[in-house]
Amino acid sequence: MKRDPDAQAPAGGVSSTARDLSQWRLVLGNGVYAGETLIKADALNQTHVPLMARGKNPVSGGESFYGLGWNVEFGRHGLSWGHAGAFSVGARTLVTLFPEEKLGIVIIANAFSTGVPEGLSDSFADLVFDGTVEKDWIKAWDDTYASLFGPAIAAAKATYAAPPSPARPSGPAGAYAGSYSNDFIGDAIVSSAGDALVLKIGPAGARSYSLKHFDGDLFLTFPDAETPDRPSAVGFDIGPNGKASAMTIEFLDDNNLGTLRRVGD
Repeated sequence: MKRDPDAQAPAGGVSSTARDLSQWRLVLGNGVYAGETLIKADALNQTHVPLMARGKNPVSGGESFYGLGWNVEFGRHGLSWGHAGAFSVGARTLVTLFPEEKLGIVIIANAFSTGVPEGLSDSFADLVFDGTVEKDWIKAWDDTYASLFGPAIAAAKATYAAPPSPARPSGPAGAYAGSYSNDFIGDAIVSSAGDALVLKIGPAGARSYSLKHFDGDLFLTFPDAETPDRPSAVGFDIGPNGKASAMTIEFLDDNNLGTLRRVGD
């Protein structure tokens, strides 16, 4: 799947390269880079004030807080500033800075959320401060991420492991095909493609999902490129005219805003 980060980037996206990031000394330099003051130190310092408790680091146990855009942590090697980010289609970043030592590490990975970036960062810190790596930090972080995503994936697989026996037949493709919309998601189109249905969402139908019949007016799709075996349902409400009056897209319905009404016919 082609990655288009434009919709997410304003939340904290940076267009950069490994070469640029290896020279990223502005924060550690108190706003001075290459001899030029780009940010006043007092203003920059405000971003490192711990404002909200985040609890303990799930792996190292260090006390963690959130500042103005930075995670502020008091961990095994003293004060650190950091942040991580990820896109859903294989792109992750992590930066960890140790301001008192003027030391930092940036890690870029082309993978789903695993423990590799955090594990490498913790291993790097151990080597720098202690001369040896205390433990297998990658495994420890892998286990943490597995606990975040694993149960949800397993639950989805269990829910849709097999259709009822016997499964109710679906209606004709024309009962589902059409245009749907709501104010939150916008427009969506369901169309037939051979013996299957296709759901298209977004501007000009940018996102396309094949729908596989499961039971009655319930279909399955596999929307997450990172967990391609995780099913999600798309269900249709059939009106008195034999056509769907609405559909609910499960993977967009976390806030109960995933129901779209038929429009245009």
